[in-house]
Amino acid sequence: MSRAEAERAVELLFADRRARLAAERKEEMEAKAITLGDKTLRWLAKTFGESPASGRSLWISMHGGGNAPPRVNDRQWQNQAGLYEPAEGIYVAPRAPTDTWNLWHEAHIDPLFQRLIDNHVALEGVDPDRVYLLGYSAGGDGVWQLAPRMADRFAAAAMMAGHPNEASLLGLRNLPFALFMGGNDAAYNRNQVATERAAELDRLAAADPGGYVHLARIYEGLGHWMNKQDAEALPWMAQFRRQPWPDKVVWQQDDVVHRRFYWLQLPEDLVIPDRQQFTAALGDGGDHADRRCAGRAGTAAVRPAGGSGPTADRAGRRSRGVPRKGRATGGRDPGFDRGASRRRLRRHGAARARHGAGGSPMTPAGSGIIDQSGPSGG
Repeated sequence: MSRAEAERAVELLFADRRARLAAERKEEMEAKAITLGDKTLRWLAKTFGESPASGRSLWISMHGGGNAPPRVNDRQWQNQAGLYEPAEGIYVAPRAPTDTWNLWHEAHIDPLFQRLIDNHVALEGVDPDRVYLLGYSAGGDGVWQLAPRMADRFAAAAMMAGHPNEASLLGLRNLPFALFMGGNDAAYNRNQVATERAAELDRLAAADPGGYVHLARIYEGLGHWMNKQDAEALPWMAQFRRQPWPDKVVWQQDDVVHRRFYWLQLPEDLVIPDRQQFTAALGDGGDHADRRCAGRAGTAAVRPAGGSGPTADRAGRRSRGVPRKGRATGGRDPGFDRGASRRRLRRHGAARARHGAGGSPMTPAGSGIIDQSGPSGG
């Protein structure tokens, strides 16, 4: 198969999956309600600007509230629907399925958001590399949590007036991240914690050139309401596109675990310890995949998603079977992604497109439309 034929194969797979999803999910898109199990995600949507040739952007904007009666959270939802206006794109304000304090980072959110993204790609022409996440107050809490653990879904994320609780920043290595906080927003020490996290992002970026792109704004004299000064986030975010195939991945598990992240996949039978961390990189001189668990080096099975299974050894040792740069095969990112698939097929040719276990067809990086299961929810 030639390069052109391989690219054509990706286009056909993409078109087929998109058409099937468009037919299967038309009703839930028209109803603006997705139900998985006993949880339903509803949303309000507005469209701004002209659609680029590559497809529209998608902005997922999470409301505040939480730990309150439904009517209070409903009012917060309505407020969020009119809070921001991107220059271009589909602005979606979802209503959290629950009214709990952690309403945006419970385990059911991940698969619901994955389906929300897939549906908009299939039926609304959204570019899967231009999906953005933002949230205010309790919605900001959600951004702190969801952005690192779903970093491979988004082009950029912005946190407004939220608290991170125990969330780690390590998974943000390839996701541009902005944080906004009023200097007088002292409830739960939000202002102090935001300042500390901004400094931590500075340190991470300095220690890892090319990673941890970020923007931090602490507005002196402002409280929990920032008078819409935080709207500067949107043009900053819009300059970025998702990186579905980064050369380096830092994967920090959260209390909601995932088994796929960028081009890495964990075996289904692997027990994932609490807060497990992986670091994997592709380099010209050979590749390595390190694993750390609760600060200790260890051993686990990890493989490029969709490919053969290497061993991730103790920190610093190369993993057998982890592909060298130019040989990384198989795998997929969540969401639709033709661009990453084309890039990979150009590198590796048709033989690589069949590298999956048992010679199964490739599930390209970024093509959750082809591999619908995705990494969501572990």
